[in-house]
Amino acid sequence: MLRRTGFWQRLSRLLRFRLAIPMLRSRHSPEHAARGTMVGLVWAMTPSVGIQMPLVFVTWIIGRRLFNWDFSLLLGLAWTWVTNAFTLVPTYYLFYLTGQVMLGHWGDLSGYERFAATWGEAFSPDLTLWQQVVIMGRVLLLDWGVAMWLGSIPWAIVSGWLGYRYSLKFVRAHRHARAERMARRHSRHQG
Repeated sequence: MLRRTGFWQRLSRLLRFRLAIPMLRSRHSPEHAARGTMVGLVWAMTPSVGIQMPLVFVTWIIGRRLFNWDFSLLLGLAWTWVTNAFTLVPTYYLFYLTGQVMLGHWGDLSGYERFAATWGEAFSPDLTLWQQVVIMGRVLLLDWGVAMWLGSIPWAIVSGWLGYRYSLKFVRAHRHARAERMARRHSRHQG
């Protein structure tokens, strides 16, 4: 008999297999994994959904070739999934509000409904792909783009820093616990 799993169980399993296990099983240093998490989160926290994974890849190539700086490409790519089709509009709205505040435009804080309606228009099934791209481009580059890009900067910095710190702590704690388990097993077999 097949057992059905719920959405949250599948999501939890996906996160475990795509994010946690690669971090824990990596033969690289904990810093390598932490840098991958940081780069993925930095790009995830920019209004660039759709090109975030290529941006991580380009960062990886440039980092390795020009600066001799490496990170886990797999983790970097996976962490861009934080912003996705489900979180796009609320995240972009947060970027927009933050940018408007940073620009000092306190009187020009459009409501969430108007913001979400514009994004809904961009993904209307009545439009061709080209029309959708034009609307998205207009929104990202002209209408709300400056505020969103500017507002994403503090979120990208904070998310990247927190992702680095917590993933580094997570990997180090796991490796320490694993070393202790191995030492206990070894001492049991010796005694």
